[in-house]
Parts: sequence; structure tokens; C-alpha cells
Amino acid sequence: MNPQKRQEIFSRLREHIKQPRSELEYHSNFELLISVLLSAQATDVSVNKATARLYPVANTPEQILALGEDGLREYIKTIGLFNSKAKNVIATCEILIARHNSEVPDDRAALEALPGVGRKTANVILNVAFGHPTIAVDTHIFRVSNRTGIAPGKDVFAVENKLLKFVPDEFKLDAHHWLILHGRYTCIARKPRCGSCIIEDLCEFKQKNID
Repeated sequence: MNPQKRQEIFSRLREHIKQPRSELEYHSNFELLISVLLSAQATDVSVNKATARLYPVANTPEQILALGEDGLREYIKTIGLFNSKAKNVIATCEILIARHNSEVPDDRAALEALPGVGRKTANVILNVAFGHPTIAVDTHIFRVSNRTGIAPGKDVFAVENKLLKFVPDEFKLDAHHWLILHGRYTCIARKPRCGSCIIEDLCEFKQKNID
């Protein structure tokens, strides 16, 4: 795919979604961090339902730590992998209090040192909370990048590196959201909605589904 196509693709995505944002519901950097931790292998809808009950009761490291693992599990038990997530969230709260004055750090190494936080989660926090031009590659972005030809790669790290190399600078801050929303609602896994896709004529997918 040439630079002109990528420029046009992201121009159209920007025009289509003028104010892209996460579909997770949060009101602070800490709430965002916890929601992203809970969202692994779970839908944003399921996380939002759980945190709508949790955050009015506990939305600081100290308050969630006070719940303990058992107390936290009662709020998040409808989310997949809730046992391990409860353990990681409590441990993360302990570290935030002890090392970061209860604040979410604006630093990749510090974020990735938190239990349950990998590169993808760190990229989300750096991008959404702190405005870094990072691109977190989840299953949707991996699929869209490979299927369209925007940034093909064999693994998420390869795709991330290609996106950072090929996405024009003016689009990097919001590229994560545009691509994830496009993958979630248009370029879906089993049967992509090519006929209603705003970038269908620019996409290099050879098996387009135009019903």
C-alpha cells in the first residue's frame, strides 16, 4: 500500500468519526486503567456494566484496595477471568499507592511493571490518558491492518511497528480508535461489511464481501 492510499484512508476515517474515543466509560486516569485491565478478553459493554456499580463505591487505589480481592470480585464476577483480574487490580493498587503517590504513571516501564499490564494496555493508557502517539494493537486492529494492507504483520508487535512507521503523523494520536472502531463495526471478523465500508475502494483485501 502506498502513502497516498494511507493518507486517504485515515482522512476518510477522520471525517467519518470526528471525535473518536474509547467505548469504555471512565472519569479519571485511574478508572481508565482499571477498565482497560478488566477489558482483557471481555467486551467493553460487560466492563461498563460492572464498573457502573464499582466506581460509585470505589474509584481510587485506596478505596479498591480496601475492598480486598473478595470484595472486588463481587463487583466484577460477571467479567471473564474475574479471579485473576481481581488479584491483579488489588496488586496494582498497592503499587500505585506505594510507588506512584496513587497516580497512574506517565511512563511505559512503570506501567508495564503493574500486574496485568502488558504493552497493549500501556499503549492505551499512554495514548488516551496522556496523549502519546502510541497505537495499541488488539485483535480488531491486527485484523484491519492485515486485511486492508495498511500495516501487515505476523504478530501484534510487527503490526504496531508498521503502523507507527506508516501512519501519517497527523493521524497517529487517534489512529488506535479509528482502527478499532472500524474493526468492531465494519471490518468485522467473519463477514466484513465491505459494501458499506467508507474505504472499500482503497482496501487491498482480495476477498471482499460486497452483498
